[in-house]
Amino acid sequence: MEFVIITGMSGAGKTSALRVLEDIGYYCVDNIPASLLNMLYTLCSKSDDKSMQRVAVVVDVRGTENYKTMHVGIEQFKAAHKDIKILFFDAKTDLIVMRYKETRRRHPLSDRLKDGLISDAVDFERALLVPVKNLADYTIDTSYMSNKQLRERVMSLFMEDTSQALTLTFMSFGFKFGIPLEADLIIDVRCLPNPFYIPELKNLTGLDKVVRDYVLGSEDTQEFLRRTLSMLDFSVPLYLKEGKSELVVGIGCTGGKHRSITVARELEHHFLDLGYRCVIQHRDVAK
Repeated sequence: MEFVIITGMSGAGKTSALRVLEDIGYYCVDNIPASLLNMLYTLCSKSDDKSMQRVAVVVDVRGTENYKTMHVGIEQFKAAHKDIKILFFDAKTDLIVMRYKETRRRHPLSDRLKDGLISDAVDFERALLVPVKNLADYTIDTSYMSNKQLRERVMSLFMEDTSQALTLTFMSFGFKFGIPLEADLIIDVRCLPNPFYIPELKNLTGLDKVVRDYVLGSEDTQEFLRRTLSMLDFSVPLYLKEGKSELVVGIGCTGGKHRSITVARELEHHFLDLGYRCVIQHRDVAK
């Protein structure tokens, strides 16, 4: 049986992720207390209904008055079962506050704080969830993600065969839009030839062959790739050995449109050829 716990910050996209998993065949339950996880697991594992062999649940601060000890229930549940994956959603505080203001909804912890300010509630929740985040197999930061990108990311993690132990996610981004918080490694490719200054390439992206040819045609780029791949070829098996479920490699250039996309594609192709399960995402290509 596959059992996915979706948790994390309120307003960071947990409900949207649950809908994605429901679309790809998971039996989904929203807002279940951690204390009921074992009961649900037992019922689903003993059920003859095949639709209950892939289960996704949202566990967060809404589900219990004892939210301060929620992480204990999740930790004990995960320790008791081998087929549990935890997907944690995060986002920057100011963006979460903005989302709540736009939807005119109250934060679930607002009533439990003296002034009831959304920003205080977000900070309080973030501190509460540190132990839960440390248990996560996957962490997704939705600060700069569109709904489409969130859907693609979740589907890439759970729609295919999940028997492969490590998922390599290569995420191109632009430094001027901020470093992706979920990245485990950051590779800065701003030292490579920049197509932005070539008039006929400026408005294209690394998804276009002519841009890739320009970036990859440099001897500096080829040497950079050789050394980067050598480092990753050595380190990725070490992450796998340590039991890491997902390794997010951020590849950044200035705007996230040319060099970062080109290099991210090269890294993805290399590790696909080696048999790894790979995901690629171009965070800032449309900005």
